[in-house]
Amino acid sequence: MTRSAAFAVFLMLASCLASQNVRSAEPASPAKQAPPLEWVRVSDDNSHFVVGDSDERIVFWGVNYDHDGEGRLLEDYWNEQWETVVEDFREIKALGANVVRVHLQLAKFMETAEQPNQASLDRLQKLVELAEVTRLYLDLTGLGCYHKQDVPDWYDALPEAERWDVQERFWQAIAKTCRRSPAIFCYDLMNEPILAGKNKETDWLAGELEGKHFVQRICLDLAGRTREEVAKAWVKKLTAAIRQIDKRHLITVGVIPWAQVFKGAKPLFYAPDVGEPLDFVSAHFYPRKGKLEDDLAALSAYNVGKPLVIEEIFPLKCSLEEAEAFIDASQRHADGWISFYWGKTIDEHKQAGTLQGAILAEWLSWFRDHSPKR
Repeated sequence: MTRSAAFAVFLMLASCLASQNVRSAEPASPAKQAPPLEWVRVSDDNSHFVVGDSDERIVFWGVNYDHDGEGRLLEDYWNEQWETVVEDFREIKALGANVVRVHLQLAKFMETAEQPNQASLDRLQKLVELAEVTRLYLDLTGLGCYHKQDVPDWYDALPEAERWDVQERFWQAIAKTCRRSPAIFCYDLMNEPILAGKNKETDWLAGELEGKHFVQRICLDLAGRTREEVAKAWVKKLTAAIRQIDKRHLITVGVIPWAQVFKGAKPLFYAPDVGEPLDFVSAHFYPRKGKLEDDLAALSAYNVGKPLVIEEIFPLKCSLEEAEAFIDASQRHADGWISFYWGKTIDEHKQAGTLQGAILAEWLSWFRDHSPKR
């Protein structure tokens, strides 16, 4: 299993691991908050993250906020139930997090191939303001097509070049909305992009997990090109589109760690010639039971001279103790870890009286208690 199989993870937790509040419709006034967030940048030696104009290091510790307990994506409820989002951000902050990864669906932000959805951009602006008030940085992951039924027919019908053009317009619209806020940690171009294999593909989306498609192809046919050539062209096009609008915020792409699956595999999107425009590495690691050294060896493949964030991590395939051992050992490589939060507090999980609730409460308690200090 690769990606933030968010809802699927929730359903599978018991079998995988058995072996081992007041709401407010609007955030408080920024004037009543602590000093504003400082801009994040990569250190001068490209080894870690710092804030502001100083050399003060920041380590990222946060959650993927990709859906709620019912499997609804953020855009499914952030209009009618905004107070829920406000409450969840406060709960996330109380867990000691300093970053939230949100997943933006292309269909919600592009009305047509040419026209962005202004209502969704306005709601995103409101989310950015909430992040500023609660002092949580945002990892904005884009181009999501997680609910296949919501993907417009016009988008699926586009050939590769025109599809990339839509993706370019998506990111320019997001950058225009967010460029002035220090609360943006980064733009993540796409969650776990993959390429066509030797044979031509017919579907842009790869695989399905509990009704969601987390993995997306950026081409259906290599058409005589190498994998590196396709990946390089795609990264270059989208990063250049963002940089036309926003020259300051960091850019990354969250990838499946194929080195964890195939021993000795080399990163594609972080190959020297491909990943040059990317500011830091984002890889998704689910530690495996009894394979600590193998997983650390796979992680080391992503030491490419840039900061590294483990953008997804969860004890899905191991015990909490083994996940802790992986996180501890990975500190020599990583500059951030991002787990998951699905809208329920530690107490709410405990009160559920289920094995799943107990496991999630234990993990969130550990997460809260191990928040690194900046």
